[in-house]
Amino acid sequence: MYALQRIRRHGLSQRQLAVILMVPALFTILAIAIYPLTQTFWLSLHDYNLKFIAQRRFVGLTNYLRLVGDEHFRQALKHTLFFTVVSVSLEFLIGLAVALTIHRPFWGRGLVRAAVLVPWAIPTVISARMWEWMWNDQFGVINDLLLRLHLISESQAWLGKPATAMWAIIVTDVWKTTPFMALLLLAGLQVIPEDLYESAMIDGAGVGQRFWHITLPLLRPAILVAVIFRTLDAFRVFDVVYVLTSGASNTETLVVLNQRVLFSFLEFGYGSAISVAIFLCIFLFSAAYLRILGLELEVK
Repeated sequence: MYALQRIRRHGLSQRQLAVILMVPALFTILAIAIYPLTQTFWLSLHDYNLKFIAQRRFVGLTNYLRLVGDEHFRQALKHTLFFTVVSVSLEFLIGLAVALTIHRPFWGRGLVRAAVLVPWAIPTVISARMWEWMWNDQFGVINDLLLRLHLISESQAWLGKPATAMWAIIVTDVWKTTPFMALLLLAGLQVIPEDLYESAMIDGAGVGQRFWHITLPLLRPAILVAVIFRTLDAFRVFDVVYVLTSGASNTETLVVLNQRVLFSFLEFGYGSAISVAIFLCIFLFSAAYLRILGLELEVK
């Protein structure tokens, strides 16, 4: 605190102070990340298979041209986009509803907030294994419940059918990560001044008007952070897919495909090209969200 006071006395603005404080962290991140990134890109320009290490050769953009014509890559990209869009959308809508609910004061709110975070606290592999048993067509609790409610006439192999496998994965992921979305949105709700709501109520604004004209606009920064974080996480989904289906039944995502190419086929050149493609897709997603939401980050 004393050091910050000394810096401010020297006439530094908050923006300059923020840059000074971020420089060490940025250098650390660059030092850790720059070598893997450059090495991955360099390997993507080679025909490099660990089965034939001595035959490694430079091929330029051949691996990227192969991506364009690879049906497996296109299918994995389609599955990844579908999973990302649907899961993040559902998590945002449900998470917003949960955040609005637990933001209001009521008896036992602290206990409810703690309980809501339980699914997120469970390691993904464990929760995926738990849901694998629940989806089981022989002794799964989901089939048993639906049969008792007469919603289905016979047990379904939810993870074995292409029509339902991806939806089962999405349900599992939504259950697991919605609390994270709700937590970020709740943090945004807590910084909105209550005076604004009181003034709006005095002016006769209803619940819907207060939500659209106060809550939603002021919650945009938190929405941006939550959606970007979840999009980055969902686009590189691996563990839940690998545990539930291992990429079978039309559920193979880009990272699952990349794992198979790298560690099953040992094609490090082509696998590196897939890794670069995943990185570019994530970058484009982030840029799109920043542009769509129109958030201007300014430090005055």
